[in-house]
Amino acid sequence: MSKSKRIQVAFTESQWDLISCFRGEFGEGDADIVRNIVLAWLAEKSMITSTVKNKIIQKNMGGHDD
Repeated sequence: MSKSKRIQVAFTESQWDLISCFRGEFGEGDADIVRNIVLAWLAEKSMITSTVKNKIIQKNMGGHDD
């Protein structure tokens, strides 16, 4: 696995009740569930493909993304 970044987030009790319903579907651990929900949301909004396409275009045009 590549280098990871740890962050702390807070959820209300009702938000966590909803998120915990995905246990087993999106992972077993709390971090796995939240990470997979975020990635699924990004994919649903086409943000992952848009970002990758933009990076490829920038790279081909000689731009830097650093």
